[in-house]
Amino acid sequence: MRIHVGVKSFADLLERLVYTRSRNAKIKLIADYLRGSPDPDRGWALAALTGDLDFRSVKAGLIKTLTEQRVDPVLFKMSRAYVGDMAETVSLLWEPPPGEQAQVEDVRLAEVVDRLMHLGRAEAPAAMAHYLDVLNPSERFALIKLATGALRIGVSARLAKTALAQAFDLDVDAVEEVWHGLAPPYPELFDWGEGRTAQPTHEDIPVFRPFMLAHPLEDLQVDLADYVAEWKWDGIRVQLNHVKGDTKLFSRTGDDVTGSFPDVAEAFTEHGVIDGELLVRGEAQGGVEGGAASFNALQQRLGRKTVTKKMLAEAPAFVRAYDILFDGAEDLRDLPWTARRERLEAFVARLPSDRFDISAVVAADHFEHLSTIRERARDAAIEGLMLKRRDSRYVAGRKTGLWYKWKRDPLLADCVMMYAQRGSGRRSSFFSDYTFGCWTEEGELVPVGKAYSGITDEELRQLDKFVRGNTIARFGPVREVEKSFVLEIAFDSIHHSTRHKSGIAMRFPRIHRLRTDKPAEEADKVATLEAMIV
Repeated sequence: MRIHVGVKSFADLLERLVYTRSRNAKIKLIADYLRGSPDPDRGWALAALTGDLDFRSVKAGLIKTLTEQRVDPVLFKMSRAYVGDMAETVSLLWEPPPGEQAQVEDVRLAEVVDRLMHLGRAEAPAAMAHYLDVLNPSERFALIKLATGALRIGVSARLAKTALAQAFDLDVDAVEEVWHGLAPPYPELFDWGEGRTAQPTHEDIPVFRPFMLAHPLEDLQVDLADYVAEWKWDGIRVQLNHVKGDTKLFSRTGDDVTGSFPDVAEAFTEHGVIDGELLVRGEAQGGVEGGAASFNALQQRLGRKTVTKKMLAEAPAFVRAYDILFDGAEDLRDLPWTARRERLEAFVARLPSDRFDISAVVAADHFEHLSTIRERARDAAIEGLMLKRRDSRYVAGRKTGLWYKWKRDPLLADCVMMYAQRGSGRRSSFFSDYTFGCWTEEGELVPVGKAYSGITDEELRQLDKFVRGNTIARFGPVREVEKSFVLEIAFDSIHHSTRHKSGIAMRFPRIHRLRTDKPAEEADKVATLEAMIV
């Protein structure tokens, strides 16, 4: 078999990234690859690393089906459970038919991407089987990661963009600003980086600007003469940008969510950029007519590529504005918050009131008064408060002393571990993802949530040891365990849910404490959790 220069170099990059711990070393590996690879291969590689590729005809289920046709299904299941990563398992187990490995020419990564993009569902099995036959194990691993979008190799989108910036001596925040206005394989980025063209600007495309973020307010008290308080609503933070007739909605991570919320995008026709909370209409948050529904209601629309007329009617979306970055072509980010607030109020007044309003300022005489108001936030199903310095500029990231978030205290519940599954990345050797449950009035333990965060490495090893020593059944990669280990779970809120047997769903569940002191029969009941719903 001939060496595949395009695919092979991408496979080599992934393999080195997997085995490299240092963040700076990962950045250097990616930067070297981007400088040394041709267009458009490097652009497609960058899109893969940042999660901007989606091949609709190739999913994990297809790879599983193809593998089970070549490898004993029981062996495949056991190997996958042991390895913890499907791409790695398949790349090592795959068996090409004897004598059928093709002598093919070197394959450019761009050729593979183009082929995968234009595959129909009927063509996908044969095409993927062919590629898996002619590639070596490391190249198969890269292909599966590329095709399924499961590129969990310890590289975040921000790290990949930082590598691009370092490769071509660009400012990473400038890269971030233009990134989501461009499409793979990003020829404009590389032309800019290599000095052939100027930086793309907001005057040409609706680009993403990094959000201003807040530090948690812990033991600090602030002077309300210097700070203003606003409600912190429980939706998703978005940025809206309209330029030259084109509107984009960006999530906090810079993902384009315009397609999931066309009702909001169509209503935002003023040239400018605002920052706000995306919500759907309802009465849960704030307890007022025309207010905001719970996050659970919004979640029904998140991630949908198409939105039905029924969904648009039953869960109309709107944005509660927090700040303004641009008014027309005028950049307002260097103005103090007080001046931006005035401009924001004038800007939102020009927008349809059924789709846009402003997060109200919370009036308080002093910090203790504000603390009392915050304690009532849970009764109104509001996430908490934001404290913003009145003279603060709008700057990217978290800057000490400017903005603080003062969220309401989390809810807690004692739950029993029921199932466990291996993690991914550096946790792939541990059972680190846990399903937990609470008791019904009839004494049945039913699942109420899943969590994997909130534990230390030492606690992870303790839980992994428990899972391995107390497994009572296996369901593919999932292990059922003895119902004896109690986890104290923290979560932000809880809602009714028709998708779960328990009838409830937690918001942001995480492990708060290992309750080795508590018998499983003393864990909480579902009724206790239902009483927490507001």
